[in-house]
Amino acid sequence: MMKINIIAVGKLKEKYLTDAIKEYTKRISRFAKIEIIELNEEKTLEIEGDNILNKAKGCLIVFDLKGKLVTSLEYADIFESRMVQGQSEFSLVIGSSEGLAKKVVDKADIALCFGLVTYPHQLMRVIVAEQTYRAMTINNHITYHK
Repeated sequence: MMKINIIAVGKLKEKYLTDAIKEYTKRISRFAKIEIIELNEEKTLEIEGDNILNKAKGCLIVFDLKGKLVTSLEYADIFESRMVQGQSEFSLVIGSSEGLAKKVVDKADIALCFGLVTYPHQLMRVIVAEQTYRAMTINNHITYHK
């Protein structure tokens, strides 16, 4: 079974965001085991980077403005093609409001961008969860993506 780890720096405080994450986590759990790993914001990106790398397992996907701009279909294809290659665990990394340490981006298997605008990192967690659910429905031929 596929395993997805969403590793995010910072805590979600707003109920509407935590409710959205709970909903998408529930939806994703139909297709994969999913874990949300919240890490504390630290004094430096280097410390945050070490904490991220200590938790990351499997295919490391980071979200970065300098990453490859992808469509929902291309994002779905990443999971599909990696699964065919035998990878079943994915760590999806969302940095803090300061971004990601260079060592995390350098170690990533894939750096992606979901748009050229800047999203608050708390909202980015919801976007990643929603797009991951969308990818699962695309790959399983379930009507959700139009």
